[in-house]
Amino acid sequence: MTTATKVPVKPLGDRIVVQPLEAEQTTASGLVIPDTAKEKPQEGRVLAVGPGNWDEDGDKRIPLDVSEGDIVLYSKYGGTEVKYGGEEYLVLSARDVLAIIEK
Repeated sequence: MTTATKVPVKPLGDRIVVQPLEAEQTTASGLVIPDTAKEKPQEGRVLAVGPGNWDEDGDKRIPLDVSEGDIVLYSKYGGTEVKYGGEEYLVLSARDVLAIIEK
Protein backbone atom coordinates (compact mmCIF):
# COMPACT_ATOMS: atom_id res chain seq x y z
CA MET A 1 0.00 0.00 0.00
CA THR A 2 1.29 3.47 -0.84
CA THR A 3 1.31 6.32 1.60
CA ALA A 4 -1.25 9.03 0.92
CA THR A 5 -0.02 12.55 0.34
CA LYS A 6 -0.64 15.07 3.11
CA VAL A 7 -3.58 17.35 2.34
CA PRO A 8 -4.37 20.68 4.01
CA VAL A 9 -8.06 19.71 4.21
CA LYS A 10 -9.11 17.76 7.32
CA PRO A 11 -12.54 16.13 7.09
CA LEU A 12 -14.98 16.16 10.01
CA GLY A 13 -17.26 13.39 11.28
CA ASP A 14 -17.78 10.54 8.84
CA ARG A 15 -16.37 12.44 5.86
CA ILE A 16 -13.37 11.49 3.74
CA VAL A 17 -11.24 13.44 1.23
CA VAL A 18 -10.66 11.66 -2.07
CA GLN A 19 -8.54 12.57 -5.06
CA PRO A 20 -10.40 11.28 -8.14
CA LEU A 21 -8.34 9.07 -10.45
CA GLU A 22 -8.22 9.89 -14.14
CA ALA A 23 -10.72 8.09 -16.35
CA GLU A 24 -9.41 5.76 -19.03
CA GLN A 25 -8.18 7.60 -22.14
CA THR A 26 -8.81 4.69 -24.54
CA THR A 27 -11.36 1.91 -24.88
CA ALA A 28 -10.49 -1.79 -24.72
CA SER A 29 -10.33 -1.85 -28.51
CA GLY A 30 -7.86 1.07 -28.59
CA LEU A 31 -10.16 3.96 -29.52
CA VAL A 32 -9.22 7.30 -27.95
CA ILE A 33 -12.02 8.90 -25.92
CA PRO A 34 -12.30 12.70 -26.31
CA ASP A 35 -12.61 14.84 -23.17
CA THR A 36 -16.22 15.76 -23.98
CA ALA A 37 -17.31 12.09 -24.03
CA LYS A 38 -15.58 10.96 -20.83
CA GLU A 39 -17.70 9.91 -17.90
CA LYS A 40 -17.21 11.37 -14.46
CA PRO A 41 -14.68 9.20 -12.56
CA GLN A 42 -16.02 7.02 -9.77
CA GLU A 43 -12.68 5.81 -8.48
CA GLY A 44 -10.27 7.69 -6.25
CA ARG A 45 -7.50 7.55 -3.66
CA VAL A 46 -8.40 8.36 -0.05
CA LEU A 47 -6.16 11.21 1.15
CA ALA A 48 -7.71 11.96 4.54
CA VAL A 49 -10.29 10.34 6.83
CA GLY A 50 -12.43 12.02 9.48
CA PRO A 51 -12.62 10.73 13.06
CA GLY A 52 -16.06 9.14 12.54
CA ASN A 53 -19.45 9.91 14.03
CA TRP A 54 -20.32 9.54 17.72
CA ASP A 55 -22.22 6.45 18.84
CA GLU A 56 -25.80 6.74 20.15
CA ASP A 57 -24.64 7.34 23.73
CA GLY A 58 -22.16 10.01 22.64
CA ASP A 59 -19.32 8.19 24.43
CA LYS A 60 -17.19 6.83 21.60
CA ARG A 61 -16.54 7.54 17.94
CA ILE A 62 -17.40 4.88 15.38
CA PRO A 63 -14.33 4.42 13.14
CA LEU A 64 -14.70 4.40 9.35
CA ASP A 65 -14.11 1.34 7.17
CA VAL A 66 -11.66 3.15 4.87
CA SER A 67 -8.17 4.41 5.62
CA GLU A 68 -5.70 6.77 3.98
CA GLY A 69 -4.21 5.35 0.80
CA ASP A 70 -7.17 3.10 -0.05
CA ILE A 71 -8.51 3.14 -3.62
CA VAL A 72 -12.30 3.40 -3.39
CA LEU A 73 -15.29 3.22 -5.69
CA TYR A 74 -17.86 5.91 -4.89
CA SER A 75 -21.32 6.88 -6.11
CA LYS A 76 -21.31 8.88 -9.33
CA TYR A 77 -22.97 12.02 -8.00
CA GLY A 78 -21.94 11.75 -4.34
CA GLY A 79 -19.81 14.25 -2.47
CA THR A 80 -18.76 17.85 -2.94
CA GLU A 81 -16.01 18.91 -5.32
CA VAL A 82 -13.50 21.25 -3.69
CA LYS A 83 -10.55 23.15 -5.16
CA TYR A 84 -7.86 24.12 -2.66
CA GLY A 85 -4.26 25.12 -3.30
CA GLY A 86 -4.56 24.41 -7.01
CA GLU A 87 -5.65 20.80 -6.42
CA GLU A 88 -9.09 19.26 -6.91
CA TYR A 89 -10.53 17.10 -4.13
CA LEU A 90 -13.81 15.37 -3.49
CA VAL A 91 -15.26 15.38 0.04
CA LEU A 92 -17.51 12.37 0.49
CA SER A 93 -19.65 11.02 3.29
CA ALA A 94 -18.66 7.48 4.28
CA ARG A 95 -22.02 6.21 3.01
CA ASP A 96 -21.16 7.45 -0.53
CA VAL A 97 -18.26 4.97 -0.67
CA LEU A 98 -19.46 1.79 -2.36
CA ALA A 99 -16.36 -0.41 -2.16
CA ILE A 100 -12.61 -0.59 -1.55
CA ILE A 101 -10.68 -1.74 -4.60
CA GLU A 102 -7.88 -4.17 -3.83
CA LYS A 103 -5.12 -4.12 -6.44
